[in-house]
Amino acid sequence: MTRSSAGASPTRATVIGKVLRVASGNFLEQYDFFVYGFYATYIAKAYFPNDSETASIMLSLATFGIGFLMRPIGAIVLGAYIDRVGRRQGLLVTLGIMAIGTLTITLTPDYSRIGLLAPLIVLAGRLLQGFSAGAELGGVSVYLSEIATPGHRGFYVSFQSASQQVAVLAAALLGFALTLNMTEAEMADWGWRIPLGVGCAIIPLIFWLRGSLQETEVFERMEHRPHSFREVSALLFANFRPILIGMMLVAFTTTSFYMITAYTPTFGKAELKLAPNAVLGVTAAVGLANLLWLPVGGALSDRIGRFPMLFAMPIAALLTAYPLMSWLVDAPSFSRLLVTVLVLSTFYGIYNGSMVAFLTEFMPPSIRTAAFSLAYSLATAVFGGFTPLVSTALIKQTGDKAIPAAWLAFAAVVSIIGAVLARRSHARSRAAPLELPA
Repeated sequence: MTRSSAGASPTRATVIGKVLRVASGNFLEQYDFFVYGFYATYIAKAYFPNDSETASIMLSLATFGIGFLMRPIGAIVLGAYIDRVGRRQGLLVTLGIMAIGTLTITLTPDYSRIGLLAPLIVLAGRLLQGFSAGAELGGVSVYLSEIATPGHRGFYVSFQSASQQVAVLAAALLGFALTLNMTEAEMADWGWRIPLGVGCAIIPLIFWLRGSLQETEVFERMEHRPHSFREVSALLFANFRPILIGMMLVAFTTTSFYMITAYTPTFGKAELKLAPNAVLGVTAAVGLANLLWLPVGGALSDRIGRFPMLFAMPIAALLTAYPLMSWLVDAPSFSRLLVTVLVLSTFYGIYNGSMVAFLTEFMPPSIRTAAFSLAYSLATAVFGGFTPLVSTALIKQTGDKAIPAAWLAFAAVVSIIGAVLARRSHARSRAAPLELPA
């Protein structure tokens, strides 16, 4: 049982307060990522002007995706820092770097004003955001796993991903309000900057909330902590197998997540030709559905184990994704788009609610943050982050608007293989229980 420093068990209210404070920063981190994806078409016109609308959008989505290439670097550098100095201090550092990246993108003038410098500055801001995000998700997940009450780790850790859904919901609702009150010309000219400005405005609040966090007792009483970046690097290399398995497990969750959230607005407007309000309404519904399914998946995994969901959900997606997408593109409508993404949301939420908790248990304790973050970041860089770009490119090459489902199916196969390998390795995993002895 986890004990407080005073020797008594922490109350549920205390733990819930910590969950909300640590997840608040994750909310902001993901809010800024989603805003970029939601307004990719406007950002394309502002920073990547091109005679071809498709080429302009793809340049914007490539900049969105390239930020994910920084995640593995951030996972190693910042993850190592968190494993050395502590969860609380590390999460404040990641938040600070993210804030700089967000401010950079928000304040950059259009291409028409400063020319080539504009996309270069936006790219720099995306790289900073990616570097920070590389350890943010891992840092938050590990913190939540280490403060969770016994037998409820899956439920508590699910709020790392749940906070992202609140970000999706907030960004979509704000976008919906803007499109109701602004013309298309106003949105393209300056309205798309408002959501980014909102993100910047709440940064001080998030710093205040995170600043009140306490270090986890699990970390404070850990017998061995790496003393240098070199030691962390050596441990990561020695534990390459669980990191690779973790990457495979994350492939499905990151691909499905970015497909039903960040890519949905672009797909709905550019390919299905649906009204912006309808698409943002669907995105808001997805965020709400994810928010429901994630804790359900985490709590269910606490009761029946992690592996049933790790197998069932990718298999379900593999069997249904392309038929669903084909049904959608045959007769595009608000209702069909809503049904399609809500079905995929169910697969994502239940799977992720189990998978994230499993990764915190699977990784070696002394490098838990760095190993978790590296596995997650590699999968996001290879699969999830480039989902909007790959999906757009596949449609352009094949002419099949349902073809993004093939990319999702491929990620599902990778995760199914990962689950097989994880099950074989789990019995001999070196990851120790997180609860402290009574």
